[in-house]
Amino acid sequence: MTTSFGTTAINISTVDDPNPNSKLQIQRFNGLKSTSTNSLLLSRRLNVNRSFNPSNTSSIVRAVATPAKPAAVEPKRSKVEIFKEQSNFIRYPLNEEILNDAPNINEAATQLIKFHGSYMQYNRDERGSRSYSFMLRTKNPGGEVPNRLYLVMDDLADQFGIGTLRLTTRQTFQLHGVVKADLKTVMSTIINNMGSTLGACGDLNRNVLAPAAPFAKKDYMFAKQTADNIAALLTPQSGFYYDVWVDGERFMTAEPPEVVKARNDNSHGTNFPDSPEPIYGTQFLPRKFKIAVTVPTDNSVDLLTNDIGVVVVSDADGEPQGFNIYVGGGMGRTHRMETTFPRLAEPLGYVPKEDILYAVKAIVVTQRENGRRDDRRYSRLKYLLSSWGIEKFRSVTEQYYGKKFEPCRELPEWEFKSYLGWHEQGDGHLFCGLHVDNGRVKGIMKKTLREVIEKYNLNVRLTPNQNIILCNIRQAWKRPITTALAQGGLLQPRFVDPLNLTAMACPAFPLCPLAITEAERGIPDILKRVRAIFEKVGLKYNESVVIRVTGCPNGCARPYMAELGLVGDGPNSYQIWLGGTPNQTSLARTFKDKVKVQDLEKVLEPLFFHWKRKRLSRESFGDFTNRTGFEKLGELVEKWEGIPESPSRYNLKLFADKETYEAVDALAKIRHKNAHQLAIEIVRNYVASQQNGKNMD
Repeated sequence: MTTSFGTTAINISTVDDPNPNSKLQIQRFNGLKSTSTNSLLLSRRLNVNRSFNPSNTSSIVRAVATPAKPAAVEPKRSKVEIFKEQSNFIRYPLNEEILNDAPNINEAATQLIKFHGSYMQYNRDERGSRSYSFMLRTKNPGGEVPNRLYLVMDDLADQFGIGTLRLTTRQTFQLHGVVKADLKTVMSTIINNMGSTLGACGDLNRNVLAPAAPFAKKDYMFAKQTADNIAALLTPQSGFYYDVWVDGERFMTAEPPEVVKARNDNSHGTNFPDSPEPIYGTQFLPRKFKIAVTVPTDNSVDLLTNDIGVVVVSDADGEPQGFNIYVGGGMGRTHRMETTFPRLAEPLGYVPKEDILYAVKAIVVTQRENGRRDDRRYSRLKYLLSSWGIEKFRSVTEQYYGKKFEPCRELPEWEFKSYLGWHEQGDGHLFCGLHVDNGRVKGIMKKTLREVIEKYNLNVRLTPNQNIILCNIRQAWKRPITTALAQGGLLQPRFVDPLNLTAMACPAFPLCPLAITEAERGIPDILKRVRAIFEKVGLKYNESVVIRVTGCPNGCARPYMAELGLVGDGPNSYQIWLGGTPNQTSLARTFKDKVKVQDLEKVLEPLFFHWKRKRLSRESFGDFTNRTGFEKLGELVEKWEGIPESPSRYNLKLFADKETYEAVDALAKIRHKNAHQLAIEIVRNYVASQQNGKNMD
């Protein structure tokens, strides 16, 4: 059977045109249609019966291209929905736009290229004409990166990017600064070297998270396998990615039979019959969709921030039996719109291990059918959960699943696990977790990582905290690798400031078009200032708080789970969020708006001072702020007049005369300290030098 394309014209406003009345004439693709049966359109909507009657098996909800009410009026849809429908499954007009000589692409192609794993950007530091480039994001389920792919990404960053790689909060690479003329070369190189960017962005399932630690334990290996299978299940099938970047040549590995079976199963009305995209259809999902898989206690994946959170449940012998499923998490919001909000996922139920792919597919289809497509601010699954409630959502999802969800199994407390430093894998090999500030791999660090990974033929894994793990290291290699890494500035965690170990920031300026203020470029100074406040109020060096900074409210660095979240709300200004916990199980809340970056000490100093003096035993900063209450904390900040005079038991007589005191006080002010603090620091350093064997008689 041969196929042809049906086309009609549609007017779309161009995104960068200063004249809003200007129109761009593009072709409307109505989908594939058979030349032998012109009446059959594969992009047609199917008739749907939306009534829910558990006793009537014929009233199962059926899949449609876009959610439709049983009314004559066509439902309102966002512009992006139109782009998707007319794109011939995410091909047109991108396939034409990437071939012309312009440095940028039009509005429709800008939306479609996201499905291919790329965003168009421009340098906001430059004035005058825009300098366009593209950011590419890879797809690495569980953060797994083969040796060959790492070396290729390292090369591409130098040859076609800005000379750096960025590790993301979803266990992927981001490659910045690729110009349009090089896009096809870079994309095809990634594809030809065991990589992919397919679905790293766009309205579909994004990269599936899993613990990055390569433990040879049943539950960890099963979590990784499940993440791989879910990623495969929800990977687009229509071939648009390969058509655009490698001229239709497929680079797809053999899939496990259980994945193929689950995808093709339509016994409960989940699929589009005869469609190139059996799960996604022409419209894909209303918005991005995020999934994480983990094991009990290991919350390295920020489980509750995902649309679907999946937790392996094992028996007493450690044998995986099934999964707890959580739904409805999400971070994005819009300033000054209370109808948008971050939200934690909540328990949906338990399924036996053989049913996980069917359960995940049922949840995705429930969102596909019922998520809002008129206003993208409200299109995430969390808003459907918030509107419906968990009981209705569970009932509708069970129709597509074909079974009832069992109650979730009891689990132990969650912990944040960074897996930094050296660890036994459990198979005779070691792995080494390396801290990377803000995930930015550059300079001597980049060169050193390349040399070590290449010399020892190591595979790596990327973590959801923007760090990197070197895997499968022989015992005999530990010492030379440790030495090489240290020389490249990749230190053991005990040599890194504890504040830096848990901090995260989004890229923000200069390339993100949504950024309101700095994040990645601003957080190093912010962390140094927080450390100075710690010293000033008497907090110990090994104490820390989880700090996350974003340049806008979209929440890419998950600031709404931090103990201290700074969210850009204006030029050099942040909204301050408090109340997250170190294990990322509590949602933070807004504490203050419009705090200028230069005024952060005025807010943070009284908060940390009172935490130091009024906390309970081992009470984290986040727990302290929640227990104290924001009203009381606000009063403490408003009434703050600086650190009170130290009690007499600390007021040792360090100064024999007024002149010495005044001289030390003048020096202290330069360091934002008082004379007593500086004198103590000098004495402490002198004593330490004596104890280290210097100048000893």
